[in-house]
Amino acid sequence: MSEAAIEKKKISHRRLKLRSVIKRALFITIGAIIMGYGLEAILIPNQMIDGGVTGLSMLLSHITPINLSIFLVLLNLPFFFLGYKQIGKSFAFSMLYGIVALSVATSFMHHVEPIVHDELLAVVFGGLTLGVGVGLTLRNGGVLDGTETLAILIEKRLPFSVGEIIMFVNVIIFAIAAFVFGLENALFSMLTYFIAFKTIDVVVKGLEDMKSMYIISDNTTEIADAITERLGRGVTYLHGEGSYSGKDQRVILCVFTRLEETKMKDIIREIDPGAFIIASDVSEVRGGRFKKKDIH
Repeated sequence: MSEAAIEKKKISHRRLKLRSVIKRALFITIGAIIMGYGLEAILIPNQMIDGGVTGLSMLLSHITPINLSIFLVLLNLPFFFLGYKQIGKSFAFSMLYGIVALSVATSFMHHVEPIVHDELLAVVFGGLTLGVGVGLTLRNGGVLDGTETLAILIEKRLPFSVGEIIMFVNVIIFAIAAFVFGLENALFSMLTYFIAFKTIDVVVKGLEDMKSMYIISDNTTEIADAITERLGRGVTYLHGEGSYSGKDQRVILCVFTRLEETKMKDIIREIDPGAFIIASDVSEVRGGRFKKKDIH
């Protein structure tokens, strides 16, 4: 390859990297604005809080004259340094940008008019708004709360999962909220957090969450053809051997969306009701020939 071609490739790579950084910053900013609006226009007027560092910041801003935006930066700053040291520079700066963006968003929206005054509406729409904001940020490599960073680092040293650590931290925060806002508001806050958690899952993974399925049957050819023709999905044959019978057996592997799972099972049931199937969730699918084919 000539020097001119190499230089051209480097310029193209730098442009792609710059485009990726701009796209990431844009979506993190949008996510921070959505979350900031959820905090200032829905949760705070109804005396409810989020979980994690954000929830603790909301509690402190309620009992002190200091603005929420200040606490968001101060309390998350130690996690930025931890993330920089333990996880990496790119993650740490994405996290810092997200937290600063959230702090600025809450500062500008501090006096925004509340959109709901009913507790149940606040729970539902507050949870959805937070979930969309955080999910959009996470999907693009950012972080709006340092709790997960802390949980990842603690997990390496203690026999607890990230989820268990986050749950333990939030139990303490919501217990404090019960004394500050009252038990009822603390319970509403927990429900809001649950809705936000579920919404984050949908936003990050997408509505078309992926699943994989292994199918063991004596009718693998018929099942594979039917999946391709009626579902539009390609399949892969794996070769297995029965431990008890010693018989060579073809195994079908297929990846599809969660929305297609029922149709997939119907196809298998029609051809071989006794087929052995194993279905599991897939966190990510990339490359290959995964694109759905047209169904005729």
